[in-house]
Amino acid sequence: MLNIKTFVFNPFMENTFVLYDETKEAVIIDCGCMYENEQNELKNFIQNNNLKIKHLLNTHLHLDHQFGNAFAYNTFGVLPQAHQRDEKLIDNITSQAMMFGIPQRVEAQKLGGYIADGDEIKFGNTTLKAIFVPGHSAGSICFHSEADKILIAGDVLFAGSIGRTDLPGGNFEQLTDGIRQKLFILPPDTKVYPGHGPSTTIDKEVRTNPFF
Repeated sequence: MLNIKTFVFNPFMENTFVLYDETKEAVIIDCGCMYENEQNELKNFIQNNNLKIKHLLNTHLHLDHQFGNAFAYNTFGVLPQAHQRDEKLIDNITSQAMMFGIPQRVEAQKLGGYIADGDEIKFGNTTLKAIFVPGHSAGSICFHSEADKILIAGDVLFAGSIGRTDLPGGNFEQLTDGIRQKLFILPPDTKVYPGHGPSTTIDKEVRTNPFF
């Protein structure tokens, strides 16, 4: 059975996820902890539940989704993985933060590997499949567990909305086409965990999302 723990971190109210199953093997997705209290909250949960972090995954590399990657690497010894097209967003994370009024220096963490469309990420008895859906960023990917009927959607699809497309690498038509062709074909009862805000389902978004 797959368990999902959601943390809401940093000034952007970003959702960080820890996924783990009965084996206690786990992955962190979009490690956004920026402040010490947030880092401690994540670390304490992992330690208190005796979890072994096998992968550090990113749906994309906008700054709010990678704030905690260096911390996670230094603490758990796992390097982040993301789509290669987003790799260029790592080096300017501090300047990005300053643009959003975040004065402190944010430590960048280079990737340890790339994730491509269709790749499978395994931990314990769980398999996540990467689904490449660019348009919010050039390298946006979602992670789907067919067995558990869950989708970690990053900033591709939200409850009642979609990711913004006015940032570098954004493309409205590409994003909406990708959602229709790759996400809306998933089972209707698939639970969707976005990068911000509450969870939803594929069925609800197909029926009610105003962008479609």
